[in-house]
Amino acid sequence: MKISKNRYLTLFAIIVAVLAVVRLLFPGVAAPRHASVDREAAQEVEEKEPVPEHDAVAEEPPVVAPERTVVAADAHGPVFFDAEGRPVCRRILSVPSYKEAFPDSNYVQIASAREWGVSPVQDRNEAEHRKQELVFVGASPFYHVDPMRQSIPYLVPRAAVLLHDIGRNFFDSLQVKGVPLHRFIVTSVLRTKDDVAKLRNYNKNATENSCHLYGTTFDISYNRYVTVQPPGEHRRQVGNDTLKWVLTEVLNDMRNNRRCHIKYEVKQGCFHITTR
Repeated sequence: MKISKNRYLTLFAIIVAVLAVVRLLFPGVAAPRHASVDREAAQEVEEKEPVPEHDAVAEEPPVVAPERTVVAADAHGPVFFDAEGRPVCRRILSVPSYKEAFPDSNYVQIASAREWGVSPVQDRNEAEHRKQELVFVGASPFYHVDPMRQSIPYLVPRAAVLLHDIGRNFFDSLQVKGVPLHRFIVTSVLRTKDDVAKLRNYNKNATENSCHLYGTTFDISYNRYVTVQPPGEHRRQVGNDTLKWVLTEVLNDMRNNRRCHIKYEVKQGCFHITTR
């Protein structure tokens, strides 16, 4: 028996309409079988689990002790405390030989001084008009500047940053080595031509073409320091040799990182330092 196209479409429409009516009257028929199974399983679990009484005490979650934070000077600085909160105390190593670690002569330092420095200043009056090229370094929490007669406390910005970093790193090193804080002493900074001429009258080792003329060079005493302490408090005494050993570690790192040239001056009792 052949069914025409029109009769087939009419029969198909009737079947769809009947199924729609059945779904409206019995919605559960269209629900997936696994959903009903899940509901039945959940109902069984609820029936098996006892309902807690109102006076029952709920079990508290275990208390987890917070981790101890390691405190550091900065993101790349030395660590002052270990993971247990105990102060870190590192050994003082110094350098094997001062002369070998800091051998940079005036011939080596003058090249960097000319590259990074200002043109030499004739006298103090001219220096007053050159301060736009220089940075005042006469006061700092990290170092002490001696009263000066043969120089003035000004450096080019590059050298001023170097001096600041040396002072800050010196503080950090003292802290991690368990040594009371001290400031090193800056004894000489920028010299005018007149200052150099006067200095040469009684110091034959002073060179006429001094690196100090360019504002790139400063001297740090290695046998005198200033103790950092609150008024009325007296910190324990620390030998100058101990402070010198710590300072040489800092300077050695600076030199190895190509931040500066350094000459160990025996007779003048200082480190002669030029930025690079």
